[in-house]
Amino acid sequence: MKISIVASEASPFSKTGGLADVTGTLLREYLGMGLEAYLFVPLYKKTKELFKDEIQDIGIELDIPLGKIMKRCKVFTIKDHATSVFFIDNEEFFNRDEIYGTSIGDYPDNNQRFIFFCRSILEICKKLGINIDIMHCNDWQTGLIPLYLKTLYREARVFKGTRSLFAIHNLGYQGIFPIETMELTGFGEGLFDPEWIELYGNVNFLKAAIVGADIITTVSKTYAEEILTAEYGFGLDEVLRKRTDSIIGILNGIDYKEWSPSTDKFLPRTYGNKHNNNESTLSGKLRSKEELIKRCSLKGGIDIPLLCFIGRLSSQKGIDILIDAIPEMAAKRVNIVIIGKGEGHYQALMESIKNRFDDNLFFYHGFSESFAHLAYAGSDMFLMPSRYEPCGLGQLIAMRYGTIPIARKTGGLSETVEDGKTGFLFDEYSAESFMSGVSRSLDAYADKKLWSEMVRDSMKKDFSWEKSANQYLRVYSGTKI
Repeated sequence: MKISIVASEASPFSKTGGLADVTGTLLREYLGMGLEAYLFVPLYKKTKELFKDEIQDIGIELDIPLGKIMKRCKVFTIKDHATSVFFIDNEEFFNRDEIYGTSIGDYPDNNQRFIFFCRSILEICKKLGINIDIMHCNDWQTGLIPLYLKTLYREARVFKGTRSLFAIHNLGYQGIFPIETMELTGFGEGLFDPEWIELYGNVNFLKAAIVGADIITTVSKTYAEEILTAEYGFGLDEVLRKRTDSIIGILNGIDYKEWSPSTDKFLPRTYGNKHNNNESTLSGKLRSKEELIKRCSLKGGIDIPLLCFIGRLSSQKGIDILIDAIPEMAAKRVNIVIIGKGEGHYQALMESIKNRFDDNLFFYHGFSESFAHLAYAGSDMFLMPSRYEPCGLGQLIAMRYGTIPIARKTGGLSETVEDGKTGFLFDEYSAESFMSGVSRSLDAYADKKLWSEMVRDSMKKDFSWEKSANQYLRVYSGTKI
């Protein structure tokens, strides 16, 4: 079976969030299984900088149609993965400081950028004669590919046996563009129709994938059910309900080579979940907490509960109810570390509230890999007050490091966190409901025996990618899971 993974970002080459972790790790899993797998991803400016000594030009250049004009595509690969990783390069579209946009907003030509990306992949497969069995597409940036396979490329020899799988990682991001985008796609006016690519008068890349894909997956079973409702469907619930029989939920995993406290190079002392002569090896976690307190200049000692949030500063991640709850949390004599960047007004609010609680609140605007690893290990509780969460990777990583999640009961959070055993769940999207989860966790923390059991139970959970990768393979072959 020849599998093509197509994504706008993939770790370690490019990353803004969990999508990159999923696509990069899935490729490594398949290659480790001895499967013939390929990754197609744009060649961004930062990728060139980070891998400048490893990127290799394979000598292929193609003209890609974009409406009435042609744009030049160059193809690169990388040392040690020359037959499995293909970078799509175009200086005009991808040689930029960011992947999707700046703090002001999305790049205005994202429609052109990702039409070009989608068609480049299909043209490269034709050029190289790669007979793909499964085209595994991810999120709206690749959403036109399933529909292209059903229309413009249906007669291409290399795609005669190709099936498309489209993975919805977050339905809130859809790739919505004005009607003028249709000319750029090459589809023809007939597909600008409510049964196809049109939604509320616009071209919708995600809808194109939903109507065109042979298989639709989401990143948890719960989210697969939630997106069929008006509350979580973001205007696409009716379209999705027509494809109910084709929608499958497969829970994400995490890369245990990257996220393992027993081997983590960013920790002052590694640790595990075993006993040696009745002495716990979790002492390394305590050492991480000491280091985190020191780096953040937090007051109080290691006995004070330390709560951590790592993620986008956005309403989806629940940053609004987190901010509302900070004064009450601070009154409970806890330390709080918040790491993230995102919407400008939330950043301003965080800066403001940080000044009010400077002794026990640390806010880091941005993302640092080494600091994030230390925070996962050195915290006692991990905060995920999400409005909605398709899967969530933060809670999986936190449990791996023995850090107890406090999460809203939604999407993948409800599937992965066992309330009262490996974490604490709350129901309503409100600061009050969130604080009920925080209070329950602080009560458990005060019971050292109970807390130790929860830490160990959380670290025993297996969220490695092997299980998820095998589920995808079964779905590729048409087997029910």
